[in-house]
Amino acid sequence: MRQPNNKKGPEGMAKVNKDVVKRLMSYIGHYKLRFAAVLICIVVNALAMVSCSLYLQTLIDSYITPLLQAATPDFAPLFRSILIMGCIYAVGILACLFYNRTMVSIAQGTLKRIRDEMFEHMQTLPIRYFDTHTHGDIMSHYTNDTDTLRQMLAQSIPQMFSSLITIISVFFAMLFTSWQLTIFVLCFVFIMLQVTGRVAGKSGYYFIRQQKALGDVNGYIEEMINGQKVIKVFCHEEKAKEIFDQKNEELCKDASAANSFANILMPIMGNLGNLQYVLLATIGGTMALGGAGGMTVGTIASFLQLSRSFMNPISQISNQLNMVVMALAGAERIFKLMDEEPEVDEGYVTLVNAKYDENGELTESKERTGLWAWKHPHGDGTLTYTKMRGEVRFYDVDFGYNEEKIVLHNISLYAEPGQKVAFVGSTGAGKTTITNLINRFYDLADGKIRYDDININKIKKADLRRSLGVVLQETNLFTGTIMENIRYGKLDATDEEVYAAAKLANADDFIRLLPNGYDTVITGNGGSLSQGQRQLIAIARAAVADPPVMILDEATSSIDTRTEAIVQRGMDALMKGRTVFVIAHRLSTVRNSDVIMVLEQGRIIERGSHDKLIAEKGKYYQLYTGAFELE
Repeated sequence: MRQPNNKKGPEGMAKVNKDVVKRLMSYIGHYKLRFAAVLICIVVNALAMVSCSLYLQTLIDSYITPLLQAATPDFAPLFRSILIMGCIYAVGILACLFYNRTMVSIAQGTLKRIRDEMFEHMQTLPIRYFDTHTHGDIMSHYTNDTDTLRQMLAQSIPQMFSSLITIISVFFAMLFTSWQLTIFVLCFVFIMLQVTGRVAGKSGYYFIRQQKALGDVNGYIEEMINGQKVIKVFCHEEKAKEIFDQKNEELCKDASAANSFANILMPIMGNLGNLQYVLLATIGGTMALGGAGGMTVGTIASFLQLSRSFMNPISQISNQLNMVVMALAGAERIFKLMDEEPEVDEGYVTLVNAKYDENGELTESKERTGLWAWKHPHGDGTLTYTKMRGEVRFYDVDFGYNEEKIVLHNISLYAEPGQKVAFVGSTGAGKTTITNLINRFYDLADGKIRYDDININKIKKADLRRSLGVVLQETNLFTGTIMENIRYGKLDATDEEVYAAAKLANADDFIRLLPNGYDTVITGNGGSLSQGQRQLIAIARAAVADPPVMILDEATSSIDTRTEAIVQRGMDALMKGRTVFVIAHRLSTVRNSDVIMVLEQGRIIERGSHDKLIAEKGKYYQLYTGAFELE
């Protein structure tokens, strides 16, 4: 991961992260021709403004002043001169319009590319990343951080380029008009930059803090929205408001400080500019009266116009610097997400549909046959196919979500093809962790897991997970129809396959009673459905995938006892011929398991069938008879 440059200089001032600037410029580089056209238009606009300011001297000295002294003034030359100035201004205005419109398209195209790459990279991140970052803070990358980039790319960058070119061209124009007054302007500008530099630095520092605080507030709001029912059930409203007030107060302080420094920049620059304007008029008038340097009324008017054109861009740059610093802070957060290490996958064994040829050899099939095989590539270019059986074995597995705390200790187990294996134990015993390891959501600390005698590290993660059907305790539904949510398990499933899966999960009856049946649109994670109904849809989603191995993590925890008995028959049909891992608190759901494993503090303390464990009168017996309840 890239190491960011220091973001704070002396006295808490912000410093520009050069790496972030380079990466942003690489995105803009995709629009080289359009950006070159923008630069040309900016130059044309700046030259038009300078030309008009210089022409003002000729207009006054060569046309207006002679007319004041003429007995019969001829206004035709004056009108032609004004028309020429108007044409020059028109060219500058058209150039300004073109480059602003072009920069908007460049900015939106750049942001689209950044969002696409950010979302694409986010899909490659391990589950660990999402466990350690709030969803609201991650969302802030796509909203607040990209919005600051939009303002910088569409507004700040073109304005700063325009201002810079204007400053350079106006400087040479002032030198040409009066080098004495130019020296005075430069001295005055030096004083202004010293005053505003510190203000801008402080503002930038607090803008960076503001972006971080904003992400923190968004993360907290997202948590509170998801947990609103829990908040109300436990009357936690006052405490939630108190914590939000603290976070919001922090954001308010940083935003107030940032905008306070930013808002006083323009008044400071404006007043200093006005003071300079008055001093220039006084010095220029004095020089004209004394006849020094060939100073005329036209020269003074032209130089005053040039000095205003010189000062305004400096003010704009000072003001836009705050937006640039805030945008770079947002960009740094975005690039930090994009620099997160993706999920490593060194697997090479893939899962394919298979069939037997006329010689009885197992070969790959393009159609879905219901027969699965592991495809092994070899160094000599040959391929071998092994029928997938669904055998899973753990060998002395240790695991911890962090190195300091190991949650699984010396886990050894096996699931024969077609077996139903149940995990029983109190909360935190490690039941779900075992299924997470089968999915390779996390890598082992020690030991190994073999799937059909293949080390799962050699199986591509996508193929490994495609072989597993998972029904989680927490059901996630997506905005769309119920048909689309069930088809999520198999995108090419026919309507008939979806209906069959829903019937198998006992979801068909309640779905058909909905206003639009399978075409009923659900939003907000299916908030209009009961928890049990959402879980039935999740079971149907796993059923339509028709996977060789099933993992049921509290799959019936939100279904009432009567419905559970009906669903259990459908689940038994779904599990027939498959290797199944079941996690359940209701011990009635695991009675018919081939093997029941009792976990306690990350260790398997008992294993066997229901009858065997009851006969042993150990921990499972205590749990089943109620002598000791699950926590």
